[in-house]
Amino acid sequence: MIHPSLLAPLPHLMIEPVVRRALEEDLGLAGDITSQGAIPAGHRSIVTAVSRHDGVIAGLDCAEIACRLVDPNIIVTRCVEDGTAVTPGTHIATFEGPSRSLLTAERTALNFMGHLSGIATVTAGLVRAVAGTKAAITCTRKTTPGLRALEKYAVRAGGGMNHRYSLADAVLIKDNHIALAGGIRPALEGVRRTVGHLVKIEIEVDTLDQLAEVLEIGADAVLLDNMSPEILREAVAMVDGRAITEASGGITPETAASVAASGVDLISLGWITHSAPVLDIGLDFVPQ
Repeated sequence: MIHPSLLAPLPHLMIEPVVRRALEEDLGLAGDITSQGAIPAGHRSIVTAVSRHDGVIAGLDCAEIACRLVDPNIIVTRCVEDGTAVTPGTHIATFEGPSRSLLTAERTALNFMGHLSGIATVTAGLVRAVAGTKAAITCTRKTTPGLRALEKYAVRAGGGMNHRYSLADAVLIKDNHIALAGGIRPALEGVRRTVGHLVKIEIEVDTLDQLAEVLEIGADAVLLDNMSPEILREAVAMVDGRAITEASGGITPETAASVAASGVDLISLGWITHSAPVLDIGLDFVPQ
């Protein structure tokens, strides 16, 4: 994981519209009719967000913004920061304010924290698995629509790196591009004619023969797709530092170490954003 002091936060202007949409979805047309009916007006409470399992925290800004949008009178005090490793029972933050408002904001705040902390947690586990090698763990564009910036931030909170944010960031020629372009050479030559000199070009290969063709033409990075650790070692030796090497396809926490030992520069995994288990975080009310 990354040290919390080194984790650059996302701008609130980027986060707030996403959180606002989540609250609007939850509030519906009539708002929190349960809390409005069951809780007396003026009642106040203090609640603590507590981790139920080992993990790495991400999403505190989302939780804080959710509370502020519901009620500016809610006071949020952080006990840890994003990027912090926690154990069961760790106090993450306290929330103090009108009880109705706390209950209204609760689910949206926990949804963001649990989801993003889950991503940070699995990323941190993979980073530990490849420790001692040069391989970095990176995500992909397989993200929840509308949540990409937040999910990629959570990967960084877990100590990973980010791949492309969008189709405009860099060229990544995949197998379908190669097939429709008529081969590796026309695909590479086509993008070289159309992109600027600052744009990096990566291309996916499935075999060592394809890799040899790419190396003859030239690319900034090669995505070595669904190759065994043994074939990856051969591929890394063939590249010999002429391009960044990225392993991808079917990599799990159990196989990450052997993939990293092949000498690749990057290991990319889509499931760390689209299938990471939620970290169980609960809100405990403090007796008054």
